[in-house]
Amino acid sequence: MAVFNMREAKVHFPDLLEIALSGEEVVITKAGKPVARLLPYSEINTVPRQPGNDKGKVIIQPNFDKPLREFNR
Repeated sequence: MAVFNMREAKVHFPDLLEIALSGEEVVITKAGKPVARLLPYSEINTVPRQPGNDKGKVIIQPNFDKPLREFNR
């Protein structure tokens, strides 16, 4: 993992991209605290979605739309 502060990141951004493209994670910090992470782009969903994959996993109770009880504030 490569760590750069914001000033370094501004000056060396093309180099940071090359580091990320090589597969290494780049962390950008501000005042010593991580604020961003630079990773190489990758397709997350490489498998097409199939309708009905979650059939039977979601259960909606008959009273799900019943009004909520009043709360005293």
